[in-house]
Amino acid sequence: MSLTTSQFQELSLALADRLYIQIAGWHLYLGDAGLADPLAIECAARIDQGAGICARQALEALQVPIGGGPGRVPLARLIPAGQLRDLEDILESFCS
Repeated sequence: MSLTTSQFQELSLALADRLYIQIAGWHLYLGDAGLADPLAIECAARIDQGAGICARQALEALQVPIGGGPGRVPLARLIPAGQLRDLEDILESFCS
């Protein structure tokens, strides 16, 4: 199963509005960080694997540049555990 353009846009908007990265107690929503579309792309590529696997693999695959240099960390390291559950919930509606 692949996502239609409208489903992809719906997914990206949901990610932008509901998910955030947390650094030193600060929350930065993925839409504000410019990470909603890249995460939606990673999720769309794995949507056939089910919400749980898709969420974990997409968060590990998306490498976030840090410090303006060559350093990158997986998005999974910046997302609180509760946000992983929220991502799985968002993806559930797209996996059926």
